[in-house]
Amino acid sequence: MAVELFLGGARSGKSSFAEQRALHYLKQSSACQLHYIATATPFDDEMRQRIIHHQNRRGSEWQNHETPLRLANQLATFDRHDIVLVDCLTLWINNVIYNQGEPITEAQITAQVTELVSALDSSKATILCVSNEVGLGIVPMGEVSRLFVDHAGWMNQAVAKIARQVTFMAAGLPMCLKGQDAQ
Repeated sequence: MAVELFLGGARSGKSSFAEQRALHYLKQSSACQLHYIATATPFDDEMRQRIIHHQNRRGSEWQNHETPLRLANQLATFDRHDIVLVDCLTLWINNVIYNQGEPITEAQITAQVTELVSALDSSKATILCVSNEVGLGIVPMGEVSRLFVDHAGWMNQAVAKIARQVTFMAAGLPMCLKGQDAQ
């Protein structure tokens, strides 16, 4: 098991850096398969354009998986020969909180995050997780926004705790927060 976490703001370079890292691992072992887990849901034209931008950046060596909700289940399908990039955890937790069709409790959100962290921790695959750092700005005014920011922050802390490496991205530059220096 090898989990790495890449944090940063929007357009910080975290996704492309994580993709390059996955390709680096692929070059180290020809027996590996690259997997890309996309958690985004194309709910409007702007999001569709973002998804297309990310898809166009990746080559044919990636096996794509659209997984907006059942992330822990998807992670359980990989083995030690797989390199898995999850992009991104913040979109996933947004889906967990807001796309259930009915109100979700904080206990249900916490249970989903616990299930995710357990799946990451027990996986034999190399897993690279991309997530937004949403706690650097001012505290959101609305209850719904605070619910998202709080749970995204707690999720990032839980994943960082089990990750062997955590990299913070700013302006396309990696800063190693945990583990060996970023490549």
